[in-house]
Amino acid sequence: MTIPPNEQQFGFEIGPPTVSQSQQYRPPAQGLYDPQYERDACGMGFIVNIKGVKSHLVIEKALTMLENMEHRGARGAEPNTGDGAGILMQMPHSFLEEVCADLDFQLPPPGEYGVGMLFLPHDAQFRQQIQQQVEQIVTAEGQHVLGWRDVPTCNETIGETAKRGEPFIRQLFIKKNPTIDVKSDKLAFERKLFVIRRLAEKQIRDQLPHKSQDFYIASLSARTIIYKGMLNAPQVPHYYVDLNDARMQTAIAMVHSRFSTNTFPSWDRAHPYRFLIHNGEINTIKGNANWMDTRQALFETDKFGDDLEKVLPIIDRETSDSGMFDNALEFLNLSGYSLPYAVMMTIPEPWQKHKSMSREKQAFYEYHSCLMEPWDGPASIGFTDGTLVGAVLDRNGLRPSRYYITKNDHLVLASEVGVMDVPADEVVAKGRLQPGRMLLVDISEQRIISDEELKHVISSKQPFQEWLDAHLINLEELEDAPTIPQPNPYTVTQRQQAFGYTFEDLRIILKPMAENGVEALGSMGDDTPPAAMSKYSQPLYNYFKQLFA
Repeated sequence: MTIPPNEQQFGFEIGPPTVSQSQQYRPPAQGLYDPQYERDACGMGFIVNIKGVKSHLVIEKALTMLENMEHRGARGAEPNTGDGAGILMQMPHSFLEEVCADLDFQLPPPGEYGVGMLFLPHDAQFRQQIQQQVEQIVTAEGQHVLGWRDVPTCNETIGETAKRGEPFIRQLFIKKNPTIDVKSDKLAFERKLFVIRRLAEKQIRDQLPHKSQDFYIASLSARTIIYKGMLNAPQVPHYYVDLNDARMQTAIAMVHSRFSTNTFPSWDRAHPYRFLIHNGEINTIKGNANWMDTRQALFETDKFGDDLEKVLPIIDRETSDSGMFDNALEFLNLSGYSLPYAVMMTIPEPWQKHKSMSREKQAFYEYHSCLMEPWDGPASIGFTDGTLVGAVLDRNGLRPSRYYITKNDHLVLASEVGVMDVPADEVVAKGRLQPGRMLLVDISEQRIISDEELKHVISSKQPFQEWLDAHLINLEELEDAPTIPQPNPYTVTQRQQAFGYTFEDLRIILKPMAENGVEALGSMGDDTPPAAMSKYSQPLYNYFKQLFA
């Protein structure tokens, strides 16, 4: 394996309440509690064979890493009920091919089928309804259902709280329609599976609202598969029997142990999500989600065509901040942005006053700041699409990530050191991510791509500076507004009354502004009743209040 001469090339430095018994196991918004304000802090990491060699050893090492981060996850009052843990890996085709042969259906070659990991209700009648609905959607979208498989599980080690929310877990196998050309568009089938998932989520939520909380699609992909749940770290391989089978092989494995700081643990909110694992929180999540919803009317992409309406809205408001970020990353990637490009858009470096940053990179960040606000907050994020795997830190670097590169072509990254025993003489390089920097492994190219190289390639693909020069308008460049003619003094009182001005507005606010040219200063309590409850007519703007972060 070729290792660069120093690590600076990479941009690194050396050195619960009792609630509903659905699988979601969290209460609805009530009183002062609102799920949209939930945050968490966790342990996360991944291991990848840089050469892309699949093995069961990668899964074993990933599960060891997960178990060694047990202290980063939380437990309830019951020591055997965890906040959540799981693993994401590449599609284990050889294993699935053999187990499906025992179920009397044959799997096509890798990439020609997708696998869904579905959390379903235990009630057989409702489960059958949901499965039939999903199959109808698959057929309507021109794909073929190959069959279903019950995922073998063992719940002997999990606590009663986790058991009360435990779903019935099944895998759905979907064969790709031959008309989908993945040679000219390698994401075409992934995009169709995304459409199927979004339609299923929306339709079941609308048609079976009383059971929609018991339905969740952890993953639906031809590239990756997720095993997760409301478990603690050591329970994952005990609960999911598949993970102990030597036929299960992958070159990439991401793991996560959840500490839901002020959130309710649930089976669906366990990580990994479909593209990422996350340690930290997105403090700007409400604004990010609102802006994604607001811009939906402006979305245009030839990648989805007529299917675009089927996947809207992009953001699932019932998931966590990490889940919402995963929604955005997934949509950007399937709309044509590479995964690293989408990560750069959403988690930018501090570029505005960065004197040593190249102008092309600054232009990239400035251009995209007009398209999307940063998803900001202390965050260490691992991400993968099954071929690329990487990690990025937020611009403040408040959630550290450390890594090892070994002689046997493995890269191990985690939220702390000591997650895996690696003999010193086996370590080729080690270090930590710097704030705003990215680490990336491309197993198709069998190499690590440095932060500098990656961002240079992405930021130089388009003439961002030319676009800014041609289209960006700064406030100071605007022409002065034309002089407004003086109003008729005989109608001032009439217009003031029409627009709801009061004597207090005139005396305390407007008069000081007219006399001194500045806003009046004052401090007092606000005992004014809400405009909607006032017995007097109110100006429109009184019905709105400023929301402070």
